[in-house]
Amino acid sequence: MSVIRLAIAGAAGRMGRALASAAEGQPDLAVAAGTEHGAGLQASLPFPVFASPAQAMAGADVWIDFTTPAATAAAAQALAGAGVKAAIIGTTGLSQAEEAIIAQAAQSLPIVKAGNFSLGVAVLSALVRQAARALGPAYDIEIEEAHHRHKVDAPSGTALMLGEAAAAGRGAPLEALRLAPRDGITGPRPEGGIGFAVIRGGGIVGRHSVAFAGQREIVTLQHEALDRSVFADGALAAARWAISQPPGLYSIADVVGLA
Repeated sequence: MSVIRLAIAGAAGRMGRALASAAEGQPDLAVAAGTEHGAGLQASLPFPVFASPAQAMAGADVWIDFTTPAATAAAAQALAGAGVKAAIIGTTGLSQAEEAIIAQAAQSLPIVKAGNFSLGVAVLSALVRQAARALGPAYDIEIEEAHHRHKVDAPSGTALMLGEAAAAGRGAPLEALRLAPRDGITGPRPEGGIGFAVIRGGGIVGRHSVAFAGQREIVTLQHEALDRSVFADGALAAARWAISQPPGLYSIADVVGLA
């Protein structure tokens, strides 16, 4: 059996440790290296850890990155010459310029990028797209997301992914349907818009719901993550899938066959 060697960005962080733990004991996976800043953090991990992404990538088949937009974009620029065969990116809050850097890197190798790597969320996204298409603009769409107090971007990448699915179901880009945050006297809600509500508090791992509110009924689709390992499991499934794909930018929907 061929073993897929992984390099994990931010290996000492919450997701980095979840990824390493999920890979442990998997006969087809091995963590070859990681990145982290600080000698103490590097010493606390059971595999080689470097400050430089390029050094961590050198002995790896797949790069996995759930860090910050600036760090992810910088690492993406090193992917083409590093020898890795694929990359998995779960970083959210990327700017248009950072998205463009990742798209450029995807011309040289397969990259799976998603706001959420839960396989359940991939199914939820497909259901949201179908519901938006079936119910039409008479049903108001509200997306509510809740995360831990340390999350810095809002709405979450998952909420935006669900918003894009809802907009696709209505045949328009999200930018054309997304409603501005509500504060003060906002006036009546315009028909067909997609609204977002954000909760930040405590240690909430991640909860997302999409409500389709009609005049006489409400349809709600919801997903709640109970442990970060669900994201790690999805990222590792994506790594197994991506390594045999041609260069390109893929989503978790591609991995589970729902694209």
